Amino acid sequence: MPDSNHQATPSRRAALFDLRILIAALFAVYGTVLTVMGAAGASNEDLEKAGGWNVNLWSGIAMLAVTAAFGSWALLRPVRIPPSAEQEPTPDEEQPQPV
Repeated sequence: MPDSNHQATPSRRAALFDLRILIAALFAVYGTVLTVMGAAGASNEDLEKAGGWNVNLWSGIAMLAVTAAFGSWALLRPVRIPPSAEQEPTPDEEQPQPV
């Protein structure tokens, strides 16, 4: 049974702050809203304003495609911390503090 009090590794902590995941989540929320609004709430007046295009629907689909791209990018190329940065200095490796 894993210990629940262990520290997260530096690469795991770095992955929590990966901006690609945050951007993908935001695009997913807005893309879903636009897709639903375009599919369910497009009036003839809205279509006339946009020259016959359902702008909300197509913008939502494009945002969901961007979500898939950012999500794939984050999964296929995760954040990696160089091994030298993962090691914490031992007391004999620490630099003396100036007084």
